[in-house]
Formats: sequence, structure tokens, C-alpha cells
Amino acid sequence: MGHKRAKGSRKKAKKKKPASARREVSLEALEAIVERTKAALSEEEYGTLKSAVDTLAFLTQELEKKGVSIKRLRKLIFGASTEKTSQVVGETAGDTANEADDVSPEGGADATDEAAQDKPKSKPKRKGHGRNGAADYRGAEKVKVVHESLKRGDACPECPKGKLYPLSEPGVLVRVTGMAPLSATVYELERLRCNLCGLVFTAQSPEGVGTTKYDESAAAMVALLKYGTGMLFYRLERLQRGLGIPLPASTQWDLVKAAAGDLVPAYAEIICQAAQGDVLHNDDTTMRILDLMGLRREQALAKGELMDEERTGIFTSGIVSTTGDRRIAVFLTGQQHAGENLADVLAQRAAELAPPIQMSDALSRNAPGDFETIVANCIAHARRKFVDVAENFPDEVRHVLEELRTVYKNDAYARKQGMSPEERLLLHQQKSGSVMEDLKEWMQALLDEKQVEPNSTLGDAIGYMTDHWEKLTLFLHVPGAPLDNNIVERSLKKAILHRKNAFFYRSENGARVGDMFMTFIHTTELCSGDPFDYLVSLLRHAGKVANSPADWMPWSYRATVEGLADTG
Repeated sequence: MGHKRAKGSRKKAKKKKPASARREVSLEALEAIVERTKAALSEEEYGTLKSAVDTLAFLTQELEKKGVSIKRLRKLIFGASTEKTSQVVGETAGDTANEADDVSPEGGADATDEAAQDKPKSKPKRKGHGRNGAADYRGAEKVKVVHESLKRGDACPECPKGKLYPLSEPGVLVRVTGMAPLSATVYELERLRCNLCGLVFTAQSPEGVGTTKYDESAAAMVALLKYGTGMLFYRLERLQRGLGIPLPASTQWDLVKAAAGDLVPAYAEIICQAAQGDVLHNDDTTMRILDLMGLRREQALAKGELMDEERTGIFTSGIVSTTGDRRIAVFLTGQQHAGENLADVLAQRAAELAPPIQMSDALSRNAPGDFETIVANCIAHARRKFVDVAENFPDEVRHVLEELRTVYKNDAYARKQGMSPEERLLLHQQKSGSVMEDLKEWMQALLDEKQVEPNSTLGDAIGYMTDHWEKLTLFLHVPGAPLDNNIVERSLKKAILHRKNAFFYRSENGARVGDMFMTFIHTTELCSGDPFDYLVSLLRHAGKVANSPADWMPWSYRATVEGLADTG
């Protein structure tokens, strides 16, 4: 008992640890502390610490904003999984299983058959869900295998009266094997020495092998892995070492840097081609370039290498130019905003062309300065403001999302039918015009009847849409005007993937190399081409590309290569 009492007395005597005192630290002081740690850390460790501090600063600023919600904060940190109406406000009995259904608008986009409503709706599989057919393996080696015992004209083994003939479609067996991203061949060249004079005679390397260690395809593969899929140099180095074909990270950078130098004419040409587009989408995302940050920036300013002392932001701008079915993606990283980069692109536009449609959100930094454009604003941005307040205003938000869904269904129908811009405009005027006008009147009535306070979060969403109404509804007035800016936001995921994995570019030259390869890779993807084959073709014909870059665009290079083969 005494032991128990002693134990109990010790338990009572144990005191709780005092709570840590809260310290008020300015973001400037915190950044200064981080800079002082730079000397003791590697660049990768410093980048990780700097990213953590930047994230803390961002979250602190968001928490200080009026009306920020936990739900919005969670979306900012983790991202929204989807903004479909069914996920935002829930489905009703009359809703379709798939919001993107291409429903004919002849009887209204929401017209349904009563009998069909009684039947359970099965959600169709999205495109791409299923096994890949043999035709999808475009880069695979094809081997023709003849029948081991039969040939054309032989008698049928089962019914001797019949004769065999070949079918136009062969049987297919796909065999997938593993291999290194970069392979190597070691050529052991026989050497012979004269026993009298001592001269050494070495065998010639096989024809077509070349004298350089790294083939053009090696640089193309490294660039595709780094700037197309987000694989870091050191990770590829580790992978290659494990496969017995070492490729140091420094060598990888040397390869892509040298390759980028050969591709400058094609990059300049693709930007020039983008300037001639009918519709130009633009937006940007934040980026990091170490030479423009922290102590490196201060040193560059002191040396006069940087002239702008005020501007500290760094961005990657994405510009997607469309003309008919052709799409061109351009990436530009630096201290300029998206509008300034768009102005640089439009400076190369032919004077005889009419002003293009410019699609972006309503931020002033997206405007291209003095260049004349027909400005359209993104409906998806306006819609997202309603999505953010769905928790507090579910009924009002549902109405807005369902009306906009009708407009998107009409647009999907026009796309499925392959309508011309003029036919699409007429369809929207007939089927979407009244929907948008009713929505505008409904929103204005909420404000006029004091059902919604203008300074509430829903009032802010309504105000944004009504303030930019003409630009948001340009698709009802101008042929070819898009509904949203989603195409460029999807393109910017390449830059975001790089930022997420690599954290930063080391220098402005590194950023230019990244922009160049991302431009080639994503434009080729938008043209349904093979980025690896395109990069290899450019590098193997660098001299011809420099002389006539217009013939070596992602949509035209195959014909150029075939023409060279015919003349060769």
C-alpha cells in the first residue's frame, strides 16, 4: 500500500508542461531567417524550407481574409476533386447521370421522356476506360508472322474442297517488355598492332552509329521525362544506375541545354504561328527562379543585372492559340504577367489580320496592353465563385449551376455535330440566349428584392458575374468565342507539375529551356502527335529546321520527313 501511495503521490506531483507561448513574427522577419540558413543548407534543402515558409505565409494571409471558410481553405490546400453539380449541391431526380452528356437541344437541353425518368440511369464509362487496342501501340515494333504450315491457295485441312485466302485483318498478339528509358550499346572495336613498327589498326565503327556518345534520341527522352512527365534529373539518374546504364544528372542537363540551343528557330516559329490564331487563351501560375529570389536577387540588383527593383513576382504564363482544329501551346516564364507575355506574342501578328478573341479571367494583368483584342471572360471562373458558397446558399447555387449546365450541354452538342463557328453561334443564340438572360434577371431580382446582401459571399459571386456580363456572354455575339479558359488551365498543369516536383528553376536560362520543351511537348500532344518522335526529328535535322522552321511544326513535320526520305 505504501508503495502505491508513493506512486500515487508522484503521479499527483507531476505537473503538466506549460503551453508554448505564441510569438508574433512578421513574414519579413521569417523570410530573413530562412535566407540566413541558406549557407548551411543544400539548394534542394533550402528550396524545400522556402516552399514551406511560402505555404505558411499564404495560409496566414488566407486566414486573415474576411469570410474565409474551412471548406474553402481545404480546397486551397488539397484542391477540389470535382466541381460537378452533383458533387457541389447533390443530384435531383431529374438530373442526368453525366453532366457532360451531349443531349440534343431540339426540345431544350433538359427535355426528358417521362418513361425514361422511371428507368434507373446507368452512368456510362468515361472515354479511355478499357483495354488498349493494338492500334494504340503506335511506337511498338511490328513483326509479321506467317503461318507455320499453310499458305495462300492451299486446300483447307478441314474441308478439302475449299481453298485458303488471307484475311485483310491479321490476328494480333501484343507483347510488352521492360526496358530502360535510355539504353546503351558498347561497341568493342578490334585493334591490331604491327609487331615490327608498332602501329595500331582499329576497326571502323558500324555504319550509321556516329561518333558522338549520346544520340539525339537520348536528349529527346531526357527532355520528355523531365518537362513532359515531371521526372527529376536525380530520379532518372537513380533509375538508370539501377538498370546498369549510368546517366548523371549533370549530364542530363548538359544534353537538354545543348538540344534547346538547336531548337531556338523552331521555338521562335511556333510562337509566331501562335500569334496568328483566331482565339488566344492566356493565364499564368506562380513559379520560382532562384536567381530572381532572395540574396541572389539582391546581388543581381547590386551588379545592375536586374533593372526592376519593384517587381518580385515570378510567373509561368500559358498561352493557347486556336485556329479551327489546330491548337498551339506556348509557355513563358519570368517576371512578366500573362498579359505582358501575350502582348509580346501579338507583336508578331500579321497586320492584315482582324483582332483575335482573347479568353482569360477578369484580372487586369491578363490584358495585352495596347494590342486590340475582342475580350471574352471565363464562365468557369464565374461559376467557381458560386461553387465556393454552395454550403451556405445551396438552393441559389443549384439554380445557377443547372442553368450553366444547360449552356454547356448546348456547346457539347455543337462540338459533337462538328458545327462551324457561325452554326454554333446560331445554336447558342436560339437555345442558350434565353437561359442566360433569365439567369441575369433572376440574379438581379435577388439583389433588388433584398433577398441577398450585395456584400455577402453570394452577393460577391452575383456581382462578379453581372459586372462582367458582356464578356462572359461573348459566345452569344461573336462566332468562335469560347465559353471558358479551361484549355489553358489544363496546359499550365505541366508547369505546376514541374513546380511541385522540382520546386524551382535554378536560373532564367533553365526556365527558358523548360518553357521551350514544354511548348514542343504539349503542342504536339494537342495535335494528337508523338512528342518523342517530334523532338528526335527536330534534333536530327537541326540544320534544315533552322533554314525552314515553318516546315517543322508539330502538325507538318511528318510530311517534311517523308519528303526527305523520298528525295534521299
